[in-house]
Amino acid sequence: MKAKTNGIELNYEVEGEEGPWVILSHSLACNLHMWDEQVELLRDRFRVLAFDTRGHGKSDAPSGAYTLDELVEDAHGLLMGLGIDKAHWVGLSMGGMIGMLYALKYPDTFESLVLCDTSSRIPPELAPAWQDRIKMANEQGMEALVEGTLARWFTEPFVKSGNEATATVAEMIVSTPVAGYTGCCHAIPQLDCTDELGAIGCPVQIIVGEQDAGTPVAMSEAIHAAIPGSELVIISDSSHLSNLEQPERFNMALDGFLSTQ
Repeated sequence: MKAKTNGIELNYEVEGEEGPWVILSHSLACNLHMWDEQVELLRDRFRVLAFDTRGHGKSDAPSGAYTLDELVEDAHGLLMGLGIDKAHWVGLSMGGMIGMLYALKYPDTFESLVLCDTSSRIPPELAPAWQDRIKMANEQGMEALVEGTLARWFTEPFVKSGNEATATVAEMIVSTPVAGYTGCCHAIPQLDCTDELGAIGCPVQIIVGEQDAGTPVAMSEAIHAAIPGSELVIISDSSHLSNLEQPERFNMALDGFLSTQ
């Protein structure tokens, strides 16, 4: 389904007919289908909204640099258009960044916040790496990013195992519009909200893969330290896409948390 919001159209899917709303927000260079196993887990007890972020999946991918505030406003417009005034937010990587900023800008919306393999600040010294990715995508296309991205997002044994999740994610990367990928690559390095996180008043769970190379455990620990009463779950034998590499452990943590909210 498509919804007009903030000057663009976002693609979204809703599963489940009753219960509180759970919003699922995906990683850079993925799409709403990275959450398929979690949708299956939650749909019987929640109304689950998964959507393609600006520039990804079947959502519009305007050219130019995006901002994190734009991504927040996209999501806010989607929720308001669907009449969702209260929800649980589950975001991984970029999706977690959007969730934190959304919670700070619209503090009465979220009943809980689950932040997975994400960061509240991108160190300035990482800026050249983001510029390199933008350059590679523009000059060589998304295919050139697949190998390096999979190496950051999954542990080496998992990649070598030939698990179908790696092929699924590779296809998501390749199918991401260059304009969408580079637009978000301009936005993400601007993130710096650690000092504001204490203002988040809803319950917060933080999940991170123990071997996450993209957003290392230290970044989740910084979020945990900044949000009083937050819960930190470290998943062993997992890297950045912990919901795909260790779905049973991830689902156990997520389900346990949401069941108590």
